[in-house]
Amino acid sequence: MTTPTKPQTKHPRAFEPATLALLVICAAVGSVIGLQIITTLGVTPNTALIGVLVAVALSRVPLAVLRPFRSVHRQNLVQSTISTATFAAANSLLLPIAIPVVLGRPGLVWPMLIGAGLAMLIDFVMLYWLFDSKVFPGSGAWPPGVAAAEAIKAGDEGGKRAALLGAGTAVGLLGSWLGVPMSAFGVAFIGNVVALTMFGVGLLARGYSTDLFGVDIAAHYIPHGLMVGAGLVALIQALVVVFRGRSTPEPVAERTTYTRDDSTAGRGLGKGFVLYVGAAILLAITGGLIGDLGVGELVLWVLYAAVSCIIAEFIVGLSAMHSGWFPSFATSLIFLTIGMLLGFPPIALALLVGFIAAGGPAFADAGYDFKAGWLLRGRGSDPAFELAGRRQQLFAGLIGMAVAGVVVALTYHVYFDRDLFPPIVQVYAKTIQAGADEGLIGKLLLWAVPGAIIQAVGGAKRQMGILLATGTLIVNPIAGWTVLAGIVLRVAYRRWKGPEAESQMTIAAAGFIAGDALWGFGNSLVKTKF
Repeated sequence: MTTPTKPQTKHPRAFEPATLALLVICAAVGSVIGLQIITTLGVTPNTALIGVLVAVALSRVPLAVLRPFRSVHRQNLVQSTISTATFAAANSLLLPIAIPVVLGRPGLVWPMLIGAGLAMLIDFVMLYWLFDSKVFPGSGAWPPGVAAAEAIKAGDEGGKRAALLGAGTAVGLLGSWLGVPMSAFGVAFIGNVVALTMFGVGLLARGYSTDLFGVDIAAHYIPHGLMVGAGLVALIQALVVVFRGRSTPEPVAERTTYTRDDSTAGRGLGKGFVLYVGAAILLAITGGLIGDLGVGELVLWVLYAAVSCIIAEFIVGLSAMHSGWFPSFATSLIFLTIGMLLGFPPIALALLVGFIAAGGPAFADAGYDFKAGWLLRGRGSDPAFELAGRRQQLFAGLIGMAVAGVVVALTYHVYFDRDLFPPIVQVYAKTIQAGADEGLIGKLLLWAVPGAIIQAVGGAKRQMGILLATGTLIVNPIAGWTVLAGIVLRVAYRRWKGPEAESQMTIAAAGFIAGDALWGFGNSLVKTKF
């Protein structure tokens, strides 16, 4: 486990002139990196560790103006901003506005940009309201956040921690070079064993179902049905946790201190839903849906869009918290498919899927960033300092989003004019153009039942259904073997070394994830000839 950092009396502020200048520069760089890579490779790199390296390097320059960056909390603000900007520009903004363009409606770029920007902002702020509550506890795995925090602490403390992290990073780089998904290996050392076992099983099921059983589970919409059922139960479980907690005290033996109580989390959910309804109405007006839909159909579209965003953010957030993977693209596709079954016309579907797709990445990435800050600030041991620091991370993320919005608004045409679109956009467009399969709803309902049952049996803490469905949505069987191998090694090492193994495995896992991230980042830059 990470050793708590001694609390400070005042947390560094994101709007201090020198800090703000660096945050804006890093956000601009992160935005451009995200746009370049998602349009060429279809993925978005996690640039948090790049931000860490920049901040640590600057803190070592012998200039008075850079001396404040020796603070691990300022370094955390830098990594928060650059990672937020990267995902915001690529996943939350460029991807949604590309959908109407591919469908031949470039005039909807600006309405979609406004709608996507609002969805991104709402999801980000909602996690700020919900982080370190019973639903999304700071003690959750959030693996990339652990990696960022350990990298910052290693740079600050040096010694054995830095040596172990460095060794883990080297192993991560080597494994990634050999084709092993080292992030999956690292996650196995941090997350919930039961949840990650289901994740690994799902990855293997998707990877080998055709070879072993002659059945392509994706073609039969089995992963989609599993996620629909698990997602609905997960939302119910979250609501039960929040609202039952107000009247049912926790047993003393199980009591945990959170910085967000049940009332705050409940209000956060309520405010988020209201904000989503307002944003959906604005998108419907600016996107011209008022003229295309009848009154009843318009009301249904607005409510469906708002509810879908809430459920999608829970699916994405819970997956990200437990496994470090978030199925944002696939989750959006599920709600697009259901929207088609509801009979919405093509343009309404295009705006719908862009609206839903914009929020999840912001929600998940915010969880990683807040987790890093939670670790660096002492795991909530000083609630006032923790909340003050998280508020500054909120500001740092908003700065990243603002810069990302400007970068996308000024440069999107450069990519679209060269026919450079995120690959998933073509999938959304072709799905909308193909129309709904009449037998699809039966397939979804059929497989929603086992998804719901597995999620209910596992409970809110394990998220077995969500993680199983997440695995089946991803084509990466090697990652499945890697996760399961990591779990076996984790259990064996824990039995051999005892309690002290936890701290060592966490630091090593952070190194594996860091090495994989650095390899992926460097490899992406080479492939895109950045």
